Amino acid sequence: MSEKANSKSVEERVEVTRKYLDEIIERFGEKIKDVKQVAYNQWIITVDREDLPEVVLYFLNHPELKETQLSTMVATDERPLNGKFSITYWLSVNGKAGDFYLGVRAYIPENDPWFISITPKHRGANWYEREAMDMLGLEARDHPDPRRLVLPDDWPPCVYPLRKDFHYSDSPPGEKFYPYKKPKENEAIVPYGPYHVALEEAAHFRLYVKGETITDVDYRGFYAHRGIEKIVEGRLTYDQVCFIAERICGICGCTHSTAYCQAVERAGEIEVPERAEYIRTIVLEIERLHSHLLHLGIVCHLTGYDYGFMKAWKIREHVMWLAERLTGNRKTYGMLLIGGVRRDILEYRRSLIEKTIKKIKTEFEEFVDAAMSTRTFVKRCEGVGVLPYKLAKEWDVDGPLGRASGRDFDVRRDHPYAAYKDLDFKVPVYKEGDVFARALVRIDEVRESIWIIEQVLDTMPGGDILAEYREIPAYREAIGATEAPRGENVHYVMTGPGNKLYRYRVRAATYNNLPAVPDMMRGYTISDAPLIVASIDPCYSCTERVQIVDIETGKVRVLTEAQFNKLSIKASRRV
Repeated sequence: MSEKANSKSVEERVEVTRKYLDEIIERFGEKIKDVKQVAYNQWIITVDREDLPEVVLYFLNHPELKETQLSTMVATDERPLNGKFSITYWLSVNGKAGDFYLGVRAYIPENDPWFISITPKHRGANWYEREAMDMLGLEARDHPDPRRLVLPDDWPPCVYPLRKDFHYSDSPPGEKFYPYKKPKENEAIVPYGPYHVALEEAAHFRLYVKGETITDVDYRGFYAHRGIEKIVEGRLTYDQVCFIAERICGICGCTHSTAYCQAVERAGEIEVPERAEYIRTIVLEIERLHSHLLHLGIVCHLTGYDYGFMKAWKIREHVMWLAERLTGNRKTYGMLLIGGVRRDILEYRRSLIEKTIKKIKTEFEEFVDAAMSTRTFVKRCEGVGVLPYKLAKEWDVDGPLGRASGRDFDVRRDHPYAAYKDLDFKVPVYKEGDVFARALVRIDEVRESIWIIEQVLDTMPGGDILAEYREIPAYREAIGATEAPRGENVHYVMTGPGNKLYRYRVRAATYNNLPAVPDMMRGYTISDAPLIVASIDPCYSCTERVQIVDIETGKVRVLTEAQFNKLSIKASRRV
């Protein structure tokens, strides 16, 4: 268990950050073109694009900043503002430097849109840089895998959806082609997806095998129609986006909504009432309970331990019932607005929460005792899908996946938000890096979530639940980060005129975790693949944000709900 404390005050954190930034500015000298603070403990330093790799890699490889990671990368079409594109690597800095988010930015001219890839020296940048090529047409020079990542196979070249001159309703057809890796001699290909009984959403893992052993993996995702970032920019008001953000993920939507709200609140310098922060914490931990219990049940099912599956989901039902009593919904709670929450937790509901949590605690310990004493379950998880610490660090994985591989990082503790700065809780960390360690992290986190909710109930302050605000000045920037059940969620915003966003960038935990799956699969068997993928608790929809075009006909269709349901029923009857 990690005992790293959050004892520093706000003033101490800012002072440590400023001191460290001064040292960085002195080190790089004239290469630093500009330094600005955009929000509390969030800074952006600007460099020339030729110097971008050196500065970013300095932070990522710094020996004193052990758990610093690439949290997101934002490419923005700023041509209407200054005639250029921008690209910003956002780093979560943790260590002796304190804790802050640092954006390292370069501006890119419209007539020469390229930057130097850092992927050859830091794997975690792979998807980010490929997405910048897809969505804005910014060439990542020296990238080892410049294939398309996000766009459909038949999307035409020179059409970039996140440029400001591309209309959100456009759907241009093109030519189909996706260059999968070619198998080596004596290798066979086993397709796992895009539709498979063990995959809850569309994703394609192409397994290269010799006999039953997996030698390599190629991944193709981004099949689902989302379009969230494009739809949001310039069309929806700040509060309307709260409800869109919550629908990014069907399991952990509230943590997305919270990250978004925090980004806007920091950009607009909106002070959230203390009671609202405590209510947010209760809802977030209820969401973590239901997510972890869902995942633990699925892992039990995939190991053939269906008693554990049914037991975990029975306990989860108590959590879902409690969420409905508190928010009106079993999921997509609709609790958050910019500046606070929409519903108060009234005093008479306190006893309801306490009674339900007590029941969950008792039944959960019974489930854990049964699972840990079931030898087949334990042995099926131990030593499978190992991700060593070194690779976990290189891929910037986080959440239970990272903590099971020795990464001591949790946003709730390391970048406190909501009421977490006032609470006492442990961050479970294991070093084995296998499926079993990931299950143990989640088991420990369920216990900690219960303890967090108990503390919040005991210390809940009174007062308002929503801060009023008027117009937020345009072109302010900030990020909001939360510790979702799967790991760090990061939402970046650049405000625009008329209380609408100019740029919105979402990074869910799965976006950082999923690229590490090939390294987790190599050397294991085909039968291990579903368990390994499930052990990271992937949410493919969290990563998928563009439109799909039929690669056979080139046609685009928008289905009504009735049409979609009819096709789904028809397809299910064929199985």
